[in-house]
Amino acid sequence: MSAPQEPQQSQKPQPSGRKVLGHLSLPERNFVADALRAETVGGVLLLVAAVAAVVWANVPAISHSYETVRDFHLGPASLGLDLSVEHWAADGLLAVFFFVAGVELKRELVAGDLRDPKAAALPVVAAICGMAAPALVYTLVNVVGGGSTDGWAVPTATDIAFALAVLAVIGTSLPGALRAFLLTLAVVDDLLAILIIAVFFTDDLNFAALGGAVVGLAVFWLLTRKGVRGWYVYVPLALVIWGLMYNSGIHATIAGVAMGLMLRCTRREGEERSPGEHIEHLVRPLSAGFAVPLFALFSAGVVVSGGALGDVFGRPETLGVVLGLVVGKTVGIFGGTWLTARFTKASLSDELVWPDVFAVASLAGIGFTVSLLIGELAFSENPVLTDEVKAAVLIGSLIAAVISGVLLKLRNAKYRALWEEEERDDDLDGVPDIYEKDTPDYHLRMAAIHEKKAAEHRRLAEVAGGEGAEGERPA
Repeated sequence: MSAPQEPQQSQKPQPSGRKVLGHLSLPERNFVADALRAETVGGVLLLVAAVAAVVWANVPAISHSYETVRDFHLGPASLGLDLSVEHWAADGLLAVFFFVAGVELKRELVAGDLRDPKAAALPVVAAICGMAAPALVYTLVNVVGGGSTDGWAVPTATDIAFALAVLAVIGTSLPGALRAFLLTLAVVDDLLAILIIAVFFTDDLNFAALGGAVVGLAVFWLLTRKGVRGWYVYVPLALVIWGLMYNSGIHATIAGVAMGLMLRCTRREGEERSPGEHIEHLVRPLSAGFAVPLFALFSAGVVVSGGALGDVFGRPETLGVVLGLVVGKTVGIFGGTWLTARFTKASLSDELVWPDVFAVASLAGIGFTVSLLIGELAFSENPVLTDEVKAAVLIGSLIAAVISGVLLKLRNAKYRALWEEEERDDDLDGVPDIYEKDTPDYHLRMAAIHEKKAAEHRRLAEVAGGEGAEGERPA
């Protein structure tokens, strides 16, 4: 089946020949495939933890134990770290998640799509629009409804792990370009979310603690540049930096981002992996398999009832979160992508149509991990509203997952055909044929394969012809 034609306004001649969401280079394709496999596993664990939290918090026989464990305090009070389990999960474990996000961002900046300003324009514009639109939707709903605008940032974040878990569950074979777009979009989204947390959710600063954190980060950077190795050096130093950052008034997860950005993500001669890639490979399972699911376990446990669900759509704060995730995210990302293709020298890939982009944009409405964190920060003085906003995040993410799942399923046959074309390797050399179309050796190998098949067909035809002639002789 031939690919549908893109809208007329995108078909004007492009001097640069650059395609929006075109084929990836082979190294980038392999990196994206590996990263998505890891994110998908983490997303499934995150989904399981979220469901477990809701069940634990709503079953009458065990709900009290959930509150007891979540609110249990531990840690050295003398260091300002006597925190609840929920607080440790949000400020401590998520620092690991943001450390991995920092490494991913650094890699994209020095070796990925964000290195090239032309290629970076699409995910950057889409991510900015995909955060501005939900914030605008939330603000409008609360201005009209007389609610609090403090939660404007709650629906701005996308949870890539959860989004990819949805993809894994519905079995959609997204082509590489769309998967890479979703992954790069999430990296930029994470950066913007980090900036929002750092700028808008910082308490009164303790400059002594902040100065100590900066000194610790300088030592961390110097050790990495000198090539010093050993977890026994970096783990204690990271804990000190985290503790100082927490006491400085800046959200402690910023320490994880800063350390991730300081790692070198370019390979030198003789290196199989850069230090950043190596450390990310080691830390990612801890983040995806332990830190983020445990955060979800102690943050997603909201009491769900008929009245509570009704309140989600009755209060402007919670309604703003739901509409921001479901409507704002989709419209913002799709609109940003369309504007980039419309007003730059880029055009949509010939193999895709705008409904494909819309389906992926709706998938980005699944905002979970960072949205829950921002919800806690935005309404920390109102525990009841905090729980209601968490419920709104869960409901909005669920609605976005269902809508995107339906849209992606409708396009699944098209996606599978594109994916199979990307993976086809007729000459069996381990490299997909799509990356060898301009290589003479590939065509020579294929010619030899076809000649061998043609010779076999000729032999079979001769045998069949001989048998037919022999059968026509008189008895």
